[in-house]
Amino acid sequence: MRTNQVIDFITQWMKDYTLSARQKGLVIGISGGIDSAVTSTLAAKTGLPTLVIDMPIHQKKDQQSRGLEHITWLKSKFDNVESLSLDLTSTFDEFVKVVEPENQEQTLLSLANTRARLRMATLYYYAGIHHYLVTGTGNKIEDFGVGFFTKYGDGGVDISPIADLMKSEVYEIAKELNIISSIQQAKPTDGLWEDNRTDEDQIGASYDELEWAMNVLLGSQKKPTDLTERQKEVLAIFQRLNKAMQHKVNPIPVAKIPKELR
Repeated sequence: MRTNQVIDFITQWMKDYTLSARQKGLVIGISGGIDSAVTSTLAAKTGLPTLVIDMPIHQKKDQQSRGLEHITWLKSKFDNVESLSLDLTSTFDEFVKVVEPENQEQTLLSLANTRARLRMATLYYYAGIHHYLVTGTGNKIEDFGVGFFTKYGDGGVDISPIADLMKSEVYEIAKELNIISSIQQAKPTDGLWEDNRTDEDQIGASYDELEWAMNVLLGSQKKPTDLTERQKEVLAIFQRLNKAMQHKVNPIPVAKIPKELR
């Protein structure tokens, strides 16, 4: 990948789209992870007003500290960057009190997704005030491979600057942009759970493995004839998740009324 040229391309694309949409700037949620760090830095490089928001909800201290460290670094490099730190923990806790959830795995997953949706609503609140675009941080594996995002949560965005980049390519760009080392070295996590589970813990495969599977099943890479047991397992994981995520990426289905019924 021609990293510098890709950086320039995405940066110009973001600026052109924002201006063509007659919006004034960009707003991004900061998680302390590699994707939001890269996306916010690319946004800052557009020269447009860029608002980055830290939105902890029962967040692990190391996750939030990485995000805050990145924000400090970003503001030291770009005059067009402003930041907010909004603790949404009490808002989330009040929601939990109202719905009175049962302690079941599916309930816990739904509450984890609720965290992402509260953050989405917050981003759109500030986007509406300032005439900014909510900027997505999903990469290609997450957005089009295994659907590792919350529908109308972190998937609720106006633009997706890095959604055509594999996770490995995001890391390449992060290195070129000199993103702080603590973020580059951290294990990927969505930060939606109160324990230390990583993305790999939830998915059952690493991003490198998923990237291989996506290239084999959806890309141009030829499927090996002598697959290892682990490779078979990874392919099965990818296929299962890719099939299950189609409702996330396909347009909302509309019931088309037949002419004879009108």
